[in-house]
Amino acid sequence: MDREAPIGIFDSGLGGLTVAAAVHALLPSEDILFYGDSAHAPYGIKSPEAVRERCFTIGDHLLDQGAKAIVIACNTATSVCVDDLRKRYKVPVVGMEPALKLACDRGGGRPQRIIVAATPLTLKEDKFARLMARFQADHTIMTQPCPDLVTIVESGRLDDPDAIRQALDRYFGGYDLTQVDSIVLGCTHFVFYRRNFERYCPSSVAIVDGNEGTARHLRDLLEERGALNQATSRGRVAIGNSDPSPRLESLSRQLFKRLS
Repeated sequence: MDREAPIGIFDSGLGGLTVAAAVHALLPSEDILFYGDSAHAPYGIKSPEAVRERCFTIGDHLLDQGAKAIVIACNTATSVCVDDLRKRYKVPVVGMEPALKLACDRGGGRPQRIIVAATPLTLKEDKFARLMARFQADHTIMTQPCPDLVTIVESGRLDDPDAIRQALDRYFGGYDLTQVDSIVLGCTHFVFYRRNFERYCPSSVAIVDGNEGTARHLRDLLEERGALNQATSRGRVAIGNSDPSPRLESLSRQLFKRLS
């Protein structure tokens, strides 16, 4: 495996930029190819078959560009086809899942009350059902689909506090958040809202996501294979998208910059 080959990262849209930023922070020497599928977003309301087809197309594209590993920076896509992609490609394929274990472990053995915020399809897939089954005997786990939080990112309205507040009220206004220990951000788009969640929730509520854990897992896999880039210079981050419009290109770069 070529140490200097890039890491391929893809998402249904722009949420995966949060993962690309986490990988870039942890592995600054690595070149990154990020591909957002905004022309076909959101995945969370599509059929599994449609999501699988898009993942194969994008994965093939990243391999054609020489990627030494692929990160599925999308909980929905991971739920649908991570096993299929691992069978299809010889390079490491890293998926994502809602960081439910991390949220449960915060209690140090005490039962936790947790809300998992994700897309409708992630919450419906068997992969999440199996994940939830590992913890629900000891913890109270509530699931909350939040499709509009994807749409707000993709439409470039992250600086619209009214739209964000209305969405949070719609999805979380019915909960007694004083009785909640943590909210798991089970979609990479939702990481853009971390500060909004922190302001919206009581200070006792932890906001948990899996981006750093995903980056560390990728690092470990590459290290095991002797494939970490040893360069001392900073790696390049190339951002592509299935929507080639200037608006999406500009929005992508603005979003990545605000994560840096």
